[in-house]
Amino acid sequence: MDRLKSSARFMIVSDLDHTMVDHHDPENLSLLRFNALWEAHYRHDSLLVFSTGRSPTLYKQLRKEKPMLTPDITIMSVGTEITYGNSMVPDEGWVEFLNNKWDKSMVMEEASKFAELTLQAETEIRPHKVSFYVQKDKAREVMKVLSEIFEKRGLDVKIIYSGGMDLDILPQGAGKGQALAYLHKKFTSEGRLPKNTLVCGDSGNDAELFSIPDVYGVMVSNAQEELLQWHAENAKDNPKIIHATESCAAGIIQAIGHFNLGPSTSPRDVMDSFDSVPEKFEPGHEIVKFFLFLERWRRAEMEFSELYLASLKALSLPSCVFVHPSGAEQSVLDCTNELRRSYGDKQGKQYRVWVDQVIPTEIGSNIWLLKFTKWELSGEERRGCVATVLLSSKDLSTPEGFTWVHMHQTWVDEARAKDHTDWVC
Repeated sequence: MDRLKSSARFMIVSDLDHTMVDHHDPENLSLLRFNALWEAHYRHDSLLVFSTGRSPTLYKQLRKEKPMLTPDITIMSVGTEITYGNSMVPDEGWVEFLNNKWDKSMVMEEASKFAELTLQAETEIRPHKVSFYVQKDKAREVMKVLSEIFEKRGLDVKIIYSGGMDLDILPQGAGKGQALAYLHKKFTSEGRLPKNTLVCGDSGNDAELFSIPDVYGVMVSNAQEELLQWHAENAKDNPKIIHATESCAAGIIQAIGHFNLGPSTSPRDVMDSFDSVPEKFEPGHEIVKFFLFLERWRRAEMEFSELYLASLKALSLPSCVFVHPSGAEQSVLDCTNELRRSYGDKQGKQYRVWVDQVIPTEIGSNIWLLKFTKWELSGEERRGCVATVLLSSKDLSTPEGFTWVHMHQTWVDEARAKDHTDWVC
């Protein structure tokens, strides 16, 4: 987050399960569409926030299962934990705030007296969250009685029911909406409140997000009854909140376009990127476009043509070197020949490529240094490399107005640092 020295142009705050992540989409296409859009047009000057009911344990598990981007901020455990960056550094101010009038042991003691409640797994019981399962027809009465008991014992708690089965007990000041309000207040005090915020959700524990002043909101098309009911009772006349016609991440993309918050055409929706000349040079967009071409080329989703290879060669300086993650160096000619041989080798197979955390820095006059992580999913195997690319935007002789100067790649996990023969460029 500290990479942004001023206000973010845009901030997305999104739930994960059934909002950003579609568990009914085995190809993860809507998620990959969002990934390409974000890294191409937003990563460099905007903030991505994941707000999930999942604990850190289940959140990390989901990241291993799905092609998710790395957020700038993670709000977990139904708004009781806020962390920053890839290292997930906790916000100590938020912890201190939540300790007020909260007694976890007392909450456990009283809730355990209800036979209707089944305690969730140990990983889901967090310092400021106690979670149970309860049948839908029992939930309302249990919540009513529990609230009365906690009030009598002097506890200031909040009870949230979502997903038709999950009952979470939190400090009164906690919750997804309260966590976002805290971040907005923090950004305001630092003089860098994001210019626009879009909140995205599908279930009851997302309702608070839509109550934060001056935010745009999207309920994805697959939103659950509890959230739609909340909207009908509390915000049906609010023009800043829409019910998308698209599900999950596709609904988020739809909302970006609906509210005119910025570019809303994912590079994955542009079938022939060589025919599109950008209005201005965007380093992140060029990185996304290159690796998307690589995926489509190997999946044979585009016709084989020497013109494509010639175009790629023309975009590289003659002295350009591509360093394979194994350390082997490839010239432009080597890389072009390798691409020629690899055409269609992933046809009909599960093969996807995406990039994460594309951060461009102009290090000289029209010389750009880009650092990012490139991921490939091939069947059940997922592997990644940290990449560093130098681009020059001086050369206006190419249609795109830039040239590749150098690319260096290193395996993410050194234990897997072996020469993969099917790793191209």
